[in-house]
Amino acid sequence: MRAFLSVLVVLTFAIKLPAAGTNAPTPPKTSASAPVKISTGEADKYYDQEMVVTGRVAQVTIRPNVTFLNLDKAYPNSPFTVVIFHGHSSFYGDANALKGKSIEIRGKIKNYHDKPEIALDRMNQLTVLGLTTSTNAPAILQPTNAPAPTVQATNLPDVM
Repeated sequence: MRAFLSVLVVLTFAIKLPAAGTNAPTPPKTSASAPVKISTGEADKYYDQEMVVTGRVAQVTIRPNVTFLNLDKAYPNSPFTVVIFHGHSSFYGDANALKGKSIEIRGKIKNYHDKPEIALDRMNQLTVLGLTTSTNAPAILQPTNAPAPTVQATNLPDVM
């Protein structure tokens, strides 16, 4: 009987130990297949986790090899950035068409210089909210086999 109680006590502590050492927030429970929706302000709490981040495109910056979508505020105050590497993405188009639009971004949140971001590499990672038909979708959501977009002049500073 003593051996049984000893094993029970050891198992009880072994089961509780892993939970005590974690400091990461636990996202709300949803279905196992769907990532949790969060706002841009919450993204820094979920690094290396699959999430759906919602926000409004406040700034679009197009560089020769990469496009940045800063959500909710312009750089450097943006709480979240969407990164589209030209040539590593399955879609191209006019990213400027997304300015002012509310969007959802699906993917693993990464920490880049202490700021959260998701790098897009598939079309289904970006959804424009409020569009009812595909004919209203901005050109960036239309798949093409075209080369990377040309650099467009902007009035944004060169430092990103």
